[in-house]
Amino acid sequence: MGIEREIKLALPRDQVDAALRLFETRAGKPGRAIRLENVYFDTPALALARAKSALRLRRAPEGWLQTFKTVGVALNGLHARHEWEMPVAGEALEIDRLLHECDEAGVSTALSDAAANLIPLFRTDFTRTLWTLDVDGAQVEAAIDQGEVIADVNGETRRAPICEIELELKAGDEAVLHTLAAELVQALPGLAPDDISKAQRGYKLREG
Repeated sequence: MGIEREIKLALPRDQVDAALRLFETRAGKPGRAIRLENVYFDTPALALARAKSALRLRRAPEGWLQTFKTVGVALNGLHARHEWEMPVAGEALEIDRLLHECDEAGVSTALSDAAANLIPLFRTDFTRTLWTLDVDGAQVEAAIDQGEVIADVNGETRRAPICEIELELKAGDEAVLHTLAAELVQALPGLAPDDISKAQRGYKLREG
């Protein structure tokens, strides 16, 4: 298990090109663009959401990954949450492996209870452009995500845009996340902290 610490910033679409240039200048090279296709699962009664957790199956360039996260704490765009992630053989969850790794008693109980009734609820499909930045002795993965949340509800396809910056601490002092975020907010008009995760957006989209 790891604790993921990242700052999420809502990026106005008219600032995307400026954000790309800013990160390219800081990193000294263009970002690496990858396509990420994600399916989120829960029970029809939303048992995992009620347990403040989220379960995701992701198709990434290196293969399929399953991820189980707690909602954790989000304040001023900083998200801190427990995360369990591992590769899987294909386009299918391997719940037993997650349960073996998950060491948070209440959270693992919710997942175990939900396992037999899991269904796909919504998707988040987006292109992620990545840079690794050295900031005051710390390492930060900076990403620009562009895509959409998609939910099929009673035959209706609902969509919501994704356009955001994520700054994830890979090594070093968490304070650098705030320093870098403050610099970006100054440089990119309209950029603002975002306390809502992609999973939470998916649930909200289903609720209408």
